Amino acid sequence: MTIERVLTSPIATASYYDDQAAIRAGAERDGFTYVGDPRAPGFHRIRQAGEGVGVVLVLSDGSRCRGDCVAVQYAGAGGRDGVYLAKDHLPRIDAWLRAVLEGREVPGFRDAGSLLDQARIDGKPLHSAEAYGVSQALLFAASRAQRITPTEVILREYSLEPNPRPIPLLGQCGEDRHDGVDRMILRETDVLPHGLINAPALLGEKGEVLRQYLRWVSSRVRTLRADTDYTPDIHLDVYGLVGLLLDGDSSRTAEFLCRLGEDAGGLSLTIESPVDAGARGAQIQALGEVHRRIEAQGCNVLIAADEWCNTLDDVRAFAETGCCDMIQIKTPDLGALHHSVEAVLACREHGVAAYLGGSANETDVSAVAGAHVAMATRPARLLAKPGLGFDEGYTIMHNEMKRIAADMAGIGGTAS
Repeated sequence: MTIERVLTSPIATASYYDDQAAIRAGAERDGFTYVGDPRAPGFHRIRQAGEGVGVVLVLSDGSRCRGDCVAVQYAGAGGRDGVYLAKDHLPRIDAWLRAVLEGREVPGFRDAGSLLDQARIDGKPLHSAEAYGVSQALLFAASRAQRITPTEVILREYSLEPNPRPIPLLGQCGEDRHDGVDRMILRETDVLPHGLINAPALLGEKGEVLRQYLRWVSSRVRTLRADTDYTPDIHLDVYGLVGLLLDGDSSRTAEFLCRLGEDAGGLSLTIESPVDAGARGAQIQALGEVHRRIEAQGCNVLIAADEWCNTLDDVRAFAETGCCDMIQIKTPDLGALHHSVEAVLACREHGVAAYLGGSANETDVSAVAGAHVAMATRPARLLAKPGLGFDEGYTIMHNEMKRIAADMAGIGGTAS
């Protein structure tokens, strides 16, 4: 089967681009927006509407296979590629796609990944958003050409064993940090609430605001779970702010995280990015120091890496050192989807839990592609995306995994 035509268009994402540097520095809120000038390159305001480029491959049988080129909410932060705007990138990626893909036989998934890794436009590699979106379309095209599901394409090419059980979902509440938690509990979400702890005020001068919120989350679970045995894990992303609050002192940071473990009230607690050391090597060292101190104290806290862990090579470096318990594989940052597949497998090889994440600033198309990657590779948890309204992203990811599971089990099967 061949790729007859390539179509591209500007698209909207389910969230926003946020200038993390400006927000971390205490940018003043004005309703849903922020006051002040942006600090990060490529931003024209601190919070701006998310966008990207949609790609459609028209195959020789007339079918359409879609992929969406999108970047993460905090584009440009932590060593990531910058914001991805359609006006800047659509003409160049459209011309490249037409020249390279039109008239070409649909490649296999891994061959498509190699093609995207080697691609150059004006002598430069593709933006990670472009490799991400085009690889989605090529995965769906390989699925169509082989007449199997995208999950099966990945299973076959990586010689993986199928497992129909859905992956535990991590809900993200965005700034709706209370009603969002209630919605997650009512749906018995596996892991909650992410929390978006992205500004100093959400910690408090001595961390008391974060501790109070965590105690409330734990209490709310006990209040709303009624007579069920529902026991979710708690996962909070603090964007390096704990280390910033405590002047980068690993001992004080570990002690504070241990107190958070007590505040979780017996629920498993993961803290994502407790510190941000400003570069990959320094981040591995800083996380490792905090991780060792937490382990020595026997605290009920897991550490997840995110900042400065953006590529497959980064994931391998973090996993090999054992500096953390879990690594977020932020799918748009890794570019072509085969990198996300191999990142999950690298975590498994080194005994580190893989969290197949991404961003609220994605689309339904990229989210569905991620569900297939997850069901093939079996990470420890999967982000409910896109958007920060929770319910919408949850239904997209939950329902797609249920469909994949039913397909694995066979029509009329009993997939859980």
